[in-house]
Amino acid sequence: METVDKCEWTIKCLRRDKSLLFNFCGRNGSRFGGMEIHHLLLVVSVLLSSVLNGEGGITSSYVRSEWPAVDIPLDHHVFKVPKGYNAPQQVHITQGDYDGKAVIISWVTPDEPGSSTVHYGLVQGKYDFVAQGTYSNYTFYKYKSGYTHHCLVSGLEYDTKYYYKIESGESSREFWFVTPPHLHPDASYKFGIIGDLGQTFNSLSTLEYYMRSGAQAVLFLGDLSYADRYQYNDVGVRWDTWGRFVERSTAYQPWLWSAGNHEIDYMPYMGEVTPFKNYLERYTTPYLASKSSDPLWYAVRRASAHIIVLSSYSPFVKYTPQWRWLDEEFKRVDREKTPWLIVLMHAPIYNSNEAHFKEGESMRAAFEEWFVEYRVDVIFAGHVHAYERSYRVSNVRYNVTSGDRFPVPDTSAPVYITVGDGGNQEGLAGRFREPQPDYSAFREASYGHSTLDIKNRTHAIYHWNRNDDGKKVATDEFVLYNQYWGKNIRRRKLKKHHIKSVVVDWIAS
Repeated sequence: METVDKCEWTIKCLRRDKSLLFNFCGRNGSRFGGMEIHHLLLVVSVLLSSVLNGEGGITSSYVRSEWPAVDIPLDHHVFKVPKGYNAPQQVHITQGDYDGKAVIISWVTPDEPGSSTVHYGLVQGKYDFVAQGTYSNYTFYKYKSGYTHHCLVSGLEYDTKYYYKIESGESSREFWFVTPPHLHPDASYKFGIIGDLGQTFNSLSTLEYYMRSGAQAVLFLGDLSYADRYQYNDVGVRWDTWGRFVERSTAYQPWLWSAGNHEIDYMPYMGEVTPFKNYLERYTTPYLASKSSDPLWYAVRRASAHIIVLSSYSPFVKYTPQWRWLDEEFKRVDREKTPWLIVLMHAPIYNSNEAHFKEGESMRAAFEEWFVEYRVDVIFAGHVHAYERSYRVSNVRYNVTSGDRFPVPDTSAPVYITVGDGGNQEGLAGRFREPQPDYSAFREASYGHSTLDIKNRTHAIYHWNRNDDGKKVATDEFVLYNQYWGKNIRRRKLKKHHIKSVVVDWIAS
């Protein structure tokens, strides 16, 4: 289909769809910011055609001049230890319950346990409430960890800024966070998406530009510290440096964790054979709140989103605990309350890079039918150190004896997006398979991060931002239609400003 034909087809769809754009531009064909209505439709249709059609994929030819893919030296200021004896460090928060009215605050005291108490309140320096946590420590080879504290702070009010203080002896530190809005189908919320971050100067670039994005929480796609690239005691040391490295963000807004292969830390030559030992000691999740039996897979609801986190490196075939849990969790999704259904995993299901090609195939075979049946909006993955976005496709028709043996366009399927380009020391995965498969819409081997800006129950604005030689550049962007509300006309009995606000904001930006 030629570009002009695509545009004409999209314009017809938009006109048939209650003339949504005409409703806010004016039915008399008036100009919008000096743009004729048919020109506006043409612009929008070109942008939307990449989502609505499964043709015309792009492989970016951009090649960035990157910093060397080596970890930042240990004496660099980004790893600075806080002042004071046994001062709390590596502070991070995550959601602490199913519905966003609690947080889990975690930190490390390096020398002795100290206090596991969190003081918090609505005014800076005035802490009217107290929560009590727990602590533990562990060894990894001959490395002895500090004391990791986890404290559940519950019963919070929605859409409220809280200040909190953690202390150990005479050392104390103060931070703040903001709770999400009430669960509501039109609650707006902006998520950041980061994967495979590591602790290089490229990682620092990604983190700094993410922090300027205005996002309110991070969906982290696995592979945190890359400490498993080291040996013996240095493994634990690099887990500590990473915790201090990301604290500038993690202490102030929740990061929703998922585990990658670099969290497994299976090192029999060191006598360490317990998978995920370092990760699970340090980074906790609210898995019990979603009736999960394991912290590696869980779900939360936040604003207008229902977020499901899967573990690519735990058993997931039929009858396993993860499979049984996901079967039940999909049934608990209420698209009337939380219309945006988002799934996180580490190994991508649709990946046209030579790196990790087909590693997600087993999970695709196990879960893709559910993704289509429950009309998941988007699935984010990491693992491949590049960026790639798919069209809405599925490969569920083949039943071994008959049916399509390849992915086909499917309006009920999710968009699959790989954001494994945080900046770790393994470098970029620059070798894409050729020719570009039909399901692949856009792909590029550059460092960066993404944002998903949910506007209401029908639309969200997605950006992938390339770190272009030290500058944040929005490289791939589109309006994502909700699979539940956006596709069913009967459900879309909404006020005109829902559509108007999304498109006006998008064009203005």
